[in-house]
Amino acid sequence: MEVTLQHLTKRFPASGKKGKDVIAVNDFNVVIPDGKLIGLLGPSGCGKSTALNLLSGLLKPTSGKIFFGDDDVTNLPAENRGVGLVFQNYALYPHLTVKQNITFPLENRKGKDKLTKQQMSDMALEAAKLVQLEGLMDRKPSELSGGQQQRVAIARALVKMPRILLLDEPLSNLDARLRLQTREELRRIQRETGITTIFVTHDQEEAMSISDLIIVMKDGIIHQIDLPQAVYDSPVDLFVAKFLGTPPINVFEGYVKGEKLYIGEEAVLDVPGVVDQPVTATIRPEGFVLAENGALTCNLNRVEVMGRDISVVSTHPLCENESIRSIISAENIAQITGDKVRFDLKEDKVFLFHKETEQRIEF
Repeated sequence: MEVTLQHLTKRFPASGKKGKDVIAVNDFNVVIPDGKLIGLLGPSGCGKSTALNLLSGLLKPTSGKIFFGDDDVTNLPAENRGVGLVFQNYALYPHLTVKQNITFPLENRKGKDKLTKQQMSDMALEAAKLVQLEGLMDRKPSELSGGQQQRVAIARALVKMPRILLLDEPLSNLDARLRLQTREELRRIQRETGITTIFVTHDQEEAMSISDLIIVMKDGIIHQIDLPQAVYDSPVDLFVAKFLGTPPINVFEGYVKGEKLYIGEEAVLDVPGVVDQPVTATIRPEGFVLAENGALTCNLNRVEVMGRDISVVSTHPLCENESIRSIISAENIAQITGDKVRFDLKEDKVFLFHKETEQRIEF
């Protein structure tokens, strides 16, 4: 099911006389392709959960329209939208078994949509098989692990075969290993069902690992929509560059003079076509090349061995980060001596941004 948002806006009125209205979702215009898993990514308070609640019908927009396919669902009640919603806190009924929790959404069907107990049981079993819980149907939620409880919540959302599946930070309450396992399960389930899925998260690693497309937002505004790797490799502005990447991107004060990028007194990279101006220069951790006579000189702090690679931790007076992390091959560790370290830079891992607008400068 293709989902289209046209000028979607949600404004919350000020809570006091001196307060200001809060625009949680600001003029969203996006088409979400049929059958894709979309990562809605941004920091806490950016409006991503509000956007999800607008899609589900739990909130009404201040303005704009929502289409599921050709159907305008903007004013359609939540129960009539055909949406499956999975919350962060599972929201399972503790006194019901896994089977009863999964079948619960089916029991409220009336008229021609009413199902027999056998039909509900069969549908629950199919949903449980999707999330690999068919052997635990008689257990109560208290007898399940956190990951299993989350899978019950997913099965409950899937059992009614929704047109759209909405996931609101569904992995936040899981430990690191379970989070990794469950996100792989989510991807598998989405591919098997083909249901258009929107996955809200503040974890950029989660979004990048399982999404077909990423929507990056901040303060209710969409900053970039693209393939996960494209967002990482070609951020449109400084916010996107800083938000994506682990370790985070290294941010320097720089300037361009004579089509060369300078950091301090050092000309570190040719930037053809860029006019003379002060810039914010950012370098991905993997964008450094250890070189005896490298263009950029940093103060060596320490070396962290990570097996195949090593992380060179250094500082520079013009770097915004507390420390610079440079990921290089462990084969080059012998080249690191003394209290200074020098690097050449990979052109495709360096991004320039306007000092005032923070928009990308292409070169």
